[in-house]
Amino acid sequence: MTTGVTTVGTLADRLVPARGSLANPIVRDGLLIVAGTILMAMLARISIQLPFTPVPITGQTLGVYLIGALYGPRLGALTLLAYLGQGLLGLPVFSMGTSAWSPSRIPGLPVIFGPTAGYLFAFPVAAAVVGYLANRGWDRKVRTALPAMLAGEAIILVMGFTWLVVATAMLTGSVSISTLLVAAVIPFLPGAAIKIGLAAVALPSGWRLFGHR
Repeated sequence: MTTGVTTVGTLADRLVPARGSLANPIVRDGLLIVAGTILMAMLARISIQLPFTPVPITGQTLGVYLIGALYGPRLGALTLLAYLGQGLLGLPVFSMGTSAWSPSRIPGLPVIFGPTAGYLFAFPVAAAVVGYLANRGWDRKVRTALPAMLAGEAIILVMGFTWLVVATAMLTGSVSISTLLVAAVIPFLPGAAIKIGLAAVALPSGWRLFGHR
């Protein structure tokens, strides 16, 4: 898909320009990273654990879309890496107030090695891809923002599901792809569609609000 726009920058570049007290890129980027990790931790608190799957419904993926689109590929990926780092340090920033070392739904395995670890590992990659597209103007119109957010969601689903399949096979010695699809992918598609729609409307609205079309 072609938008007719090359590298145009992100909404964060317009809202938080590198000038004045934020002229130092380390200070500016550091503040944006902290803000992004706080957003992720807040959205992680929106979490619903379904009884038939180890994968909860959370608001985290919405945060990934927004941070990637707002920050661009480099800063978006760094922010999500910092978020994962906070979890590795033991901070309760993941879904349901867990850290990387909290028990997962598989006894004996912490969250960072549990069935949902693949989704966490996918966050920086998805943010980088969404940010790359946003940096080229894909977040300015709903018709291009939708496929950008879909690309991020596809990365999260593929990486998360792949990890779940491998982990299940290693633990049980066998795996049913169809059973795992029903348990860990299909129930989450309606929620994913809602979050993609929200992000795809929010970003173009932000551009229009600040007078950049």
